[in-house]
Amino acid sequence: MSKWLSKGYTGLILTFLYAPIFVLILYSFNQSKSRGHWTGFSFRWYERLFHNDAILNAFITTLLVAVIASVIATVLGTAAAIGIHNMKKRSRTVVMNVTYLPVINPEIVMGVSLMLLFVLMGIKFGLLTLVLAHITFNLPYVILSVMPKLRQMDHYLFEAAMDLGCTPWQAFAKVTLPEIMPGVVTGFLMAFTFSLDDFNISYFVSGDKFQTLPILIYSMTRKRVSPEINALSAIIFIVVLLILILVNINDARLEKEQRKKEDALR
Repeated sequence: MSKWLSKGYTGLILTFLYAPIFVLILYSFNQSKSRGHWTGFSFRWYERLFHNDAILNAFITTLLVAVIASVIATVLGTAAAIGIHNMKKRSRTVVMNVTYLPVINPEIVMGVSLMLLFVLMGIKFGLLTLVLAHITFNLPYVILSVMPKLRQMDHYLFEAAMDLGCTPWQAFAKVTLPEIMPGVVTGFLMAFTFSLDDFNISYFVSGDKFQTLPILIYSMTRKRVSPEINALSAIIFIVVLLILILVNINDARLEKEQRKKEDALR
């Protein structure tokens, strides 16, 4: 009985999570524009998607901002995490508490404050302000992803590399960076994901000429969301799902190889 309840509860949770996505994918193949009436299977909205310049331009802008902002935030955030980690305990505690503030602060507050800062500095709204804003709100996530890996690292490894003749940069590249790489990758993926679907902050700093995909979809809701958005959302979901499957397969392969090495050493 308890097994049936457990399976039923799990099925209910999965249905609650994924039913909206499956409905969206289903209606991306609907012949008509109707959101509640199925009139037949068609690839019509997928064909029209690749001829809709507004959606394609917004999607390219979103990807461009996400890639640039997440790469810069990862480099700056990793360097900042190493610097914070090497501080004295009291200073490190103070700086980490300050780092948490942007994470728990409402996005609308950060969006308005960045907008006022750019106006004060005389920077015109556009691609530059979008990238700067995304770097700003991504930095804490990168720092918080790298810090646990730095705490877990054996610091005598860095000193041993220096004793063996490495320069500080060589010791960092060959010892520290590989040790903290999982945290760096996690920080990059988090920054990239948050940049892709950010709306609140982008809305205040994007200006008239540059629109990200979330802002374009929001502008459509005042009239009617185009079914082409359903097609684009379905494509994004399928791509993310494929990446997730490939990552899991790669992790399973690496784990299997690691077990074989451990068995061979016994």
